[in-house]
Amino acid sequence: MDKILVIGSSGQIGTELVMELRSLYGAGNVVACDLKASAQEVMESGAFESLDVLDKQKLYEVIKKHNITHVYLLAALLSATAEKNPMFAWKLNMESLFNILELAREGHIKKIYWPSSIAVFGPTTPRLNTPQYTIVEPSTIYGISKQAGERWCEWYFKKYGVDTRSLRYPGLIGWKSAPGGGTTDYAVHIFHEALKTNSYECFLSENTVLPMMYMPDAIRATIEIMDAPSEKIKIRGAYNLAGTSFSPKEIAIEIGKKLPGFQISYNPDFRQQIADSWPASIDDAQAKEDWGWKPQFDLLGITSDMLQHLKQKF
Repeated sequence: MDKILVIGSSGQIGTELVMELRSLYGAGNVVACDLKASAQEVMESGAFESLDVLDKQKLYEVIKKHNITHVYLLAALLSATAEKNPMFAWKLNMESLFNILELAREGHIKKIYWPSSIAVFGPTTPRLNTPQYTIVEPSTIYGISKQAGERWCEWYFKKYGVDTRSLRYPGLIGWKSAPGGGTTDYAVHIFHEALKTNSYECFLSENTVLPMMYMPDAIRATIEIMDAPSEKIKIRGAYNLAGTSFSPKEIAIEIGKKLPGFQISYNPDFRQQIADSWPASIDDAQAKEDWGWKPQFDLLGITSDMLQHLKQKF
């Protein structure tokens, strides 16, 4: 049985990914790790290691201790946060990847998952139905690090045969954990504020359309690409991945149907410039063709499920 290490288990994706992997493959086969303690359900359901991913020696010790074969490297500084601390963002986002790639090259890991993002695209990229292969000129530190990471993953595969797999995530929406400082975080915050105050002040303008995805779809896609036979993975940089696209105005309308009287206002900040440099919709035909990707949630489904679960949570 393969043994899995999830680095960044306290984050928005990591929290849910750990629990789903433990459900599928057994709690004893999935080790969570992060600098800080993860959610209670993660801590109580299986092994946890406190780890700074920049410490390659400690990382190696954890991998050998648990006989790890597969690594999901989720640790990163996201778009909005990275702009405030660019040098550390570059260091964390890149050196963590190098540590994992080198350990795989040395034969200590069999398979790596490392997430990319729509942040690799920039203002010169075609905004509608952005193709898999296109102009990639990111304008943020986060996007620059993801673009570089894609090329390094591809290079390690071609040069050393390291089994790397990656997805370009759109904005992710989930109810189980807090978002991590991204430009698309409004699409999570809006649900919390809608239930607390029946109003929300959005940091993006009303007609800013961005690609989004519900967390269950993102988790399923992540596991599906890792489980796919190696010969089906044709792209070793990162696959485009799409769910649905919408604007703050459109999501506010759907929330208003469920919560009468809901009000939204707009006060765009520095994140608006980031959002304007990203695609409005994504062409993920390559992922569908190569390993059978298919999203399940549209805007209506996301809205209904988010409100239902957050009502119970609150």
